[in-house]
Amino acid sequence: MLHRRAFCAAAAAGAALAIAPGVRTQPRLEKNRVVIAVAGKASFYYLPLTLSEQLGYFRAEGLDVEVVDHAAGARALQALLSGSADICSGAFEHTLNLQAGGQFFPCFVLQGRAPQVAMGTSTKGFAAYQAVPDLRGRRVGVSAVGSATHMMASLVAARGGLRPADVQYVGVGSSAGALSALRTGQVDAMSNSEPVMTMLEQKGDVKLIADCRTLRGTAEVFGGPMPAACLYASEDFLRRAPNTAQAVANAVVHSLKWLQTAGPGDLIKALPESHLLGDRALYLAAFDKVRESIALDGLVPPEGPRTALAAMTTFDASFRPERIELDRLYTNDFAQRAKERYKA
Repeated sequence: MLHRRAFCAAAAAGAALAIAPGVRTQPRLEKNRVVIAVAGKASFYYLPLTLSEQLGYFRAEGLDVEVVDHAAGARALQALLSGSADICSGAFEHTLNLQAGGQFFPCFVLQGRAPQVAMGTSTKGFAAYQAVPDLRGRRVGVSAVGSATHMMASLVAARGGLRPADVQYVGVGSSAGALSALRTGQVDAMSNSEPVMTMLEQKGDVKLIADCRTLRGTAEVFGGPMPAACLYASEDFLRRAPNTAQAVANAVVHSLKWLQTAGPGDLIKALPESHLLGDRALYLAAFDKVRESIALDGLVPPEGPRTALAAMTTFDASFRPERIELDRLYTNDFAQRAKERYKA
């Protein structure tokens, strides 16, 4: 299709020097300064982005990157739409929601190949739980209504034969408030991200019933590979600034390669102390739970967008899947060149 050829031709022309064997010259960047909007920068979900910054990979590509952390994903997305950010680091399903509204912002680097969300029932307040239908009439804590944690919980319920109205979903955040909500009986089950779920597991507060921190668990809930954290930008930005987009992709794929062999000590040294939850042992335990979910090479698996589309259709009854052009949800052109450069 025209848009796919345009991405390929524009990016290839600018990136050729960067990947030619033995050539070290960087292509001219259309923009040296890039603003990336994110919500929850310190989370494991965006670890590759943080490492690209902390390890100096953006600078090595000639980029001056400012990562702006927002209070919520919706605000990070608004920063992109308003033009105050060039790129957004967010969930892959954002690309579907945008396209459903007639806006095309494809993913061009995948950071996560699983949602990093787990779901469990309270061992104290819901000890009678045996199977998903037992969730009928119960309260399930999620980080926020409409979030990825809500989507996962609703898919688990749907696969157990429950309708959306059968379960009450309660927004409890993704920190101390979530822990308190489960431990004090405000909710009967929890669908949340790290480190909340590891903290609940370590204290024996939950019995896991679904685990999308692993590829196998993700396939069981979503029916296939589910693209998660990614970098996405407007089609116009990718056409106008292919060298800049390629440089960003190079840096993130470089960090993905670094993560494949990094040990606990390497991670601790690379990250700011503020990211370590005030407890290095807990941080490393949580990282061990999500490590498999981190993308290897930045590429979106070909069946991933279809899995995401099916999940959105099940989760949101008003979503119109017939409006979605799957091949405009993502491009692997940039990540593929970065992979070849760094042998990720």
